[in-house]
Amino acid sequence: MKRIIWTFWVFALALSALWLFADTLWPAQSNYFALRTVWIQYSGVLAIGTMSVAMVLATRPAWLEPRLNGLDKMYRLHKWLGIAALAAATVHWLWAQGTKWAVGWGWLTRPARKPRTAADSMGSIESALRGWRGLAEDLGEWAFYAVAVLLVLALVKRFPYRLFAKTHHWMAAIYLVLAFHTLVLVQFTYWAQPVGWALAMLLASGTVSAVWVLLGRIGAQRTARGVIESLQAYPALNVLETTLRMDPGWPGHRPGQFAFAMSNPKEGPHPYTLASAWVPEDRRITFITKALGDHTRRLPERLRVGDRVTVEGPYGCFTFDDEKARQIWIGAGIGITPFIARMKFLAQHEGQDARPIDLFHPTSDVDPQAIEKLHADSQAAGVALHLFIDKKDGRLTGERLRAMVPGWKDASVWFCGPTAFGRALRADLLAQGLEPEAFHQELFEMR
Repeated sequence: MKRIIWTFWVFALALSALWLFADTLWPAQSNYFALRTVWIQYSGVLAIGTMSVAMVLATRPAWLEPRLNGLDKMYRLHKWLGIAALAAATVHWLWAQGTKWAVGWGWLTRPARKPRTAADSMGSIESALRGWRGLAEDLGEWAFYAVAVLLVLALVKRFPYRLFAKTHHWMAAIYLVLAFHTLVLVQFTYWAQPVGWALAMLLASGTVSAVWVLLGRIGAQRTARGVIESLQAYPALNVLETTLRMDPGWPGHRPGQFAFAMSNPKEGPHPYTLASAWVPEDRRITFITKALGDHTRRLPERLRVGDRVTVEGPYGCFTFDDEKARQIWIGAGIGITPFIARMKFLAQHEGQDARPIDLFHPTSDVDPQAIEKLHADSQAAGVALHLFIDKKDGRLTGERLRAMVPGWKDASVWFCGPTAFGRALRADLLAQGLEPEAFHQELFEMR
């Protein structure tokens, strides 16, 4: 989390600093309209800048994922940038439209335009852009309304993921409209200064990314096909285990990673954690999915052995890499999935990781067959399994964890499960002396 927090603030402050080298928030002409002009420019630059970076992240660039510590963190940064862009765009819109309303209501009087002199003559490029101002303003206003609606829908968790993915795709087209709006209306003198150079790079990268999205090329180079070999339902858990045999082209994966799987083009791809270790000789991968929404609830009815599935990935850096003397794993509910994959890997690579590992599995639902498999996986991997069934054992807390693992301060903690539960455990353990860098949390939220 710290890495994406720093990335967010460094970018926002750096772009603000570049703008301040070119302009000022407190113009020499101490009147409302002069102040309005600079605030419109600043908020506009900040809005399109953050939206440009968000657009680049939407393409899931493989080179950037390890630098931001995984696609889950990258998408969290994408979300923050989208919210920041909406906030800045709202300020931009209020300065522009609010002033027009105030003038129309007679609250403000717009100053008379100064006659243009020879010294004020514009070059051909600036003159051409000036001719597009009216169109750029109108398009920008309507694009803002569309962005506001789509971003609010993206933040509403009850809005189905399938519809979210389809409507969010439209953001790429709206971005191109806003890029045109910016190109025409940004202060022309900025282009000869560092803020203009930075803005040009942001607009160029955002435009290329938007076109890439509209062409449906996201993840195209990381996509392979597979066929469903088996389906195992666990009704008590509302969970489905699906095993695929992959065609050549799947590069393999590390335990803890996830992929986007698509069995129905109308539904589109959905992200699922991989619950298997990769063995090149048999080319099988396994997903364990829980019925958390309309799509996942219908999977047992829709999927059949022999169906073809498109898989994009792998993604993620929740891969258990550290130098600590021991590890503590916490897989809450369906968050157990990456740990199943890791246990299968350890069982196949005996002796590769001999340090002690404690696996905590808090769950409210129990299926005897699933629990039996979990016990078998933990024994084969040499992992100490601690089951916490809510009705029988109560809730797992930091205090109970510390009591059960005396050497917890020398361990790294790997958590996958409900975000709020992870935050509470992290706060407790850090308050008692765990190093912040030792707590790893999968932020498995793609919106």
